[in-house]
Amino acid sequence: MTDADLVARYLELGLALGRHVDGLVDAYYGPPDLARRAGEGPARSPAALAEEGRRLLADLEADRDLDAARRSWVAAQVRGLWTTARRLAGEPVPYADEVEACYGVRPAMVPEDELSEAHRRIDAVLPGGGPLADRYTAWREASAVPVDALGPAVASLAEDLRARTIEAFGLPEGERVDFELVTDQPWAGFNYYLGDLRSRVAINVDLPVLGPTLPHLVAHEAYPGHHTEHSRKEIGLVRRRSRLEETIFLVGTPQCLLAEGLADLGLEVVVAGGAGERARMAAEHLVPLGIPFDPEVVATVADAADGLGRARGNVALLLHAEGASEEEAVAYAERWLLLSRPRAQKLVQFLTDPTWRAYMTCYVEGLPLCRRFVAGDPGRFERLITEQLTPGQLSAAA
Repeated sequence: MTDADLVARYLELGLALGRHVDGLVDAYYGPPDLARRAGEGPARSPAALAEEGRRLLADLEADRDLDAARRSWVAAQVRGLWTTARRLAGEPVPYADEVEACYGVRPAMVPEDELSEAHRRIDAVLPGGGPLADRYTAWREASAVPVDALGPAVASLAEDLRARTIEAFGLPEGERVDFELVTDQPWAGFNYYLGDLRSRVAINVDLPVLGPTLPHLVAHEAYPGHHTEHSRKEIGLVRRRSRLEETIFLVGTPQCLLAEGLADLGLEVVVAGGAGERARMAAEHLVPLGIPFDPEVVATVADAADGLGRARGNVALLLHAEGASEEEAVAYAERWLLLSRPRAQKLVQFLTDPTWRAYMTCYVEGLPLCRRFVAGDPGRFERLITEQLTPGQLSAAA
């Protein structure tokens, strides 16, 4: 069996599974004939796809012609797809086992003592008086970006971050990102990579978009995050090295954990100097548009709240491993993540979506893993947006 055969089987397996799980195929710009074959006729059963995943994984592990690092990367992807197919076929897969097989790391509860310490840090720097949750919510919501200012703010931030990304790492000639505002989605933002170095980034306005988080959102989805990774890998891996496995991006695979981790890390890589410098950069774009933004307060609260978002993984484990109700999960998110009820409900909506139920680990574990690997070295970040790496490789090298 040739390298091309193994890669084609991987692409076909992902496309076939995508007929069962809406959104599982996040992006595809590979051979059209493979997509056409995968979409023809009745969808293959999950049980048949699970068997194909098992056989493909065995063939990859037995192969000795495919480059070892490449073979290991594809096998890790296939292991995730096989697990998804097994679960769809009705095989009971415990939640932690599902996450580990799909994303390459095992989820664990963040101790509430750590969350309490984060609360104490935030309480010490947040202006005003009264209960912490009320003050934190009021402060965050006061920084909401008016919808009519959101487009100009996104465009201004994207231009700045694109210039910084070009200076730090370079971008392919002809790359482009188009932004749009959407509603009725479980996520805050989404990068639809279209191939040919183009992305469409959707920003969800179901809830007000907050000024302190907007620079991170733009960096995450575009520069130097998802769009930058996709476009550089299209040039470097697909066009130059014919690695067609990179023409598909599949939910439920380790590829996602590293993609989300590097995208979350991107802003602090291209805007060096800590939270204060990032807040000052954001203020340059938001304040002229009339958006309330105090960079000193934003920076001190951001430093204090660092790590609080890991409690999102606790909410997922409560729902899927401990059998908590959605209402119990919402209450937990309100208490420990200091979220308003609408934002806590939006989080639970994401965590209970069939496509995204296990995905939160990509954010919770992806950022610290990538941060440890990069360790302040832009050259290591460039490896993340250039090479095929797995969570295991990052852990070993950190």
